[in-house]
Amino acid sequence: MRLRHLTVPVLALATVAALTGCAASDDPAADGVIRIVASTNVYGDIARSIVGDAGEVTSIIEDSAQDPHEYEADARDALAISRADIVILNGGGYDEFMHTLLDAQQSEAAVIDAVHLSGLDPDAELHDHGDGEGDEHADEHADEHADEHADEHADEHADEHAEDESHDDHDHGEFNEHVWYHLGTMGAVADELAEQLEKLDEGKGAEFRANALAFNQGIQQLVARQTTIAGEHSGEGVAITEPVPLYLLQASGLVNRTPDEFSEAVEEGTDAPVLVLEQTIALVEDGSVAFLAYNEQTVGPQTEQVLAAADAAGLPVVSFSELLPEGIDYLGWMAANLDAVEVALG
Repeated sequence: MRLRHLTVPVLALATVAALTGCAASDDPAADGVIRIVASTNVYGDIARSIVGDAGEVTSIIEDSAQDPHEYEADARDALAISRADIVILNGGGYDEFMHTLLDAQQSEAAVIDAVHLSGLDPDAELHDHGDGEGDEHADEHADEHADEHADEHADEHADEHAEDESHDDHDHGEFNEHVWYHLGTMGAVADELAEQLEKLDEGKGAEFRANALAFNQGIQQLVARQTTIAGEHSGEGVAITEPVPLYLLQASGLVNRTPDEFSEAVEEGTDAPVLVLEQTIALVEDGSVAFLAYNEQTVGPQTEQVLAAADAAGLPVVSFSELLPEGIDYLGWMAANLDAVEVALG
């Protein structure tokens, strides 16, 4: 995509030293407070579900009005990283600024990388930040949740759409890094977080594990809904502006019919060729797709033209976002997304 390259000003990294003094070299949990830092409020909410009242959670990007494309980390973000016991990031190049912060602070926090846990990116590489405790179980949990939660419909279409959905730092066509829309991966994140929390506070280990279990039960209910949708609508086509929700849609049996060049151009923040734009507009007008999946956080003249064409044609539009909307938790958000998909499918 236009790869959410969230940057860290050099000044921020220099300023944080003045804010922290020697704190970055001390044990962050020395005061008895477990501190978790998440790259976005999506992971911050999942963290709160697991840690409960036993720790503090900071989300670097938490306002759905913020544009992740333009976000610049600041000295406060660096300070939060310097004090963190656990850091949760998406990985896959989506929030590379987190690695910059971790390296600058020489952080020894346990790092939970959702893309690596997902097992979906064959080229994923782990960054080494300090002790890397959060990384040692990544493959174990990825395999575990591939069986428990990963959806057969996602697997069916993985090869078919691999090029369209994917992306990494250098090549926007190899991997779809929006793994928070892959439900099984979020279950793996919850389990890994519970394990890391128990290392920090063994006395509350049972509580953390119970919270992760409850979260995964919610995930299983959502996966069951996807299976039901797939049973009724498998193979039906959809149009997209970006591949943000594709894991959720494919797991529901739906197939992306959008010209590759259009969604790739939107990802890159460039204009698609006129012919490709015309093809995409024709797609939403000709009745061959069930709805338009619209990323409301990445809009431009061409996506607005496609949206207007869909509205004029009476095609249902389902809006998706990259950040957690205010007033709802992760499970509720995904349930609401599935509600909207079901309504659009009729």
